[in-house]
Amino acid sequence: MKTATHVGVFGLLGSGNLGNDGSLEAVLDYLRAEHPEAVVDALCGGPEAVTARYRIPATRLHWYRGEYRTASHAGAIAAKGLGKLVDAVRTAAWVRRHDVVIVPGMGVLEATLPLRPWGFPYALFLLCATGRLFGTRVALVGVGAAPIGDRPTRALVRWSARLAAYRSFRDAPSRDAMREMGVDTARDKVYPDLAFALPTPPASPHSDSPDPVCVGVMDFHGGNDDRARAEEIHRRYLDGTTRLVRALVEDGRPVRLVTGDACDAPVVAAILDAVDSPLVTAAEAASLADLMKEMAAAGTVVATRYHNLVCALKAGTPTLALSYAAKSDALMARMGLGAYCHPAREVDADRLLEQFRSLEQRSAKLRQTLTERNLTATRQLEHQFTALTMALFPTTDHAHHGQEAR
Repeated sequence: MKTATHVGVFGLLGSGNLGNDGSLEAVLDYLRAEHPEAVVDALCGGPEAVTARYRIPATRLHWYRGEYRTASHAGAIAAKGLGKLVDAVRTAAWVRRHDVVIVPGMGVLEATLPLRPWGFPYALFLLCATGRLFGTRVALVGVGAAPIGDRPTRALVRWSARLAAYRSFRDAPSRDAMREMGVDTARDKVYPDLAFALPTPPASPHSDSPDPVCVGVMDFHGGNDDRARAEEIHRRYLDGTTRLVRALVEDGRPVRLVTGDACDAPVVAAILDAVDSPLVTAAEAASLADLMKEMAAAGTVVATRYHNLVCALKAGTPTLALSYAAKSDALMARMGLGAYCHPAREVDADRLLEQFRSLEQRSAKLRQTLTERNLTATRQLEHQFTALTMALFPTTDHAHHGQEAR
């Protein structure tokens, strides 16, 4: 009788970020299809949500519940410090119970959004270090990476990547960034984002009314290196996005506002307040599947969050990216829409509208391109999951294929 393999999944899962949860869903679908004997549980940001949605046991990632709030008084600072010691013990005990731990997708090796080294980078380092210590295979699967300016964060990320037993990346710039940080990536492969493995929603029936435009918004304040001008960046982003929505409404177009994280709600509220029109409505998406349905029903999408873009492209809808990082540019280029990127840090509403109109003029051709690119992405992800099986679930036939980080 085959012994059950104990598999852990790890990350900021169940915390309100739909992209992270979509990556988890893709990995759980793979495990259920290819390794039904696996016993799966999670160490994650929102254990209650993960257990309720995916029916797997889950443990809270951080002992201290205020981990991602700024500590402003001595008691909170002391609790955070104690939490780091407790988390080291808790993480080690959790890792030790597993044969394999998978970190499913997500930008775990980047700091393109504001990030402190002793938050998630420290948690990831604990995971990879204790995995190496106890012989538990830790896999960073289809992850994102980017150059990191902050030295402590960069050191933690570099060591996490080095200590992992398996790595694959969701785009070439991610692999390049890790190589430039001193990680040997010679055997690391690049595959499409894991969310491309999720089921595609059916195309919506065409109607005679004007095609709706889906606008994916984000509570965007720049990244780690933009902290000094975060408010200025946010104001410009919100103003440019609001002006786009207003121009679309003046053209008689229905606009559907979508988000990708619970923290984006104030941006939706601000746009609804500024553009008082029955043509502008807000979607309540609880998953990437819900987001994809919204994108599939649209004639065109304008989006900021990386996984909003993934959903739109996966749904085959022509898309304009308000891009805040190289990962968005790489994704758009991979899917044949590299010309349709606009800088999220410096939104120019007139130029954005010009790009939008150009995108709509080429809509039919771009839909055909997206159909072809999606077929390629599906095939490539089949290769990703085959490689993952060979690396993490070795049998006597293919144990020698396992990939170990040097």
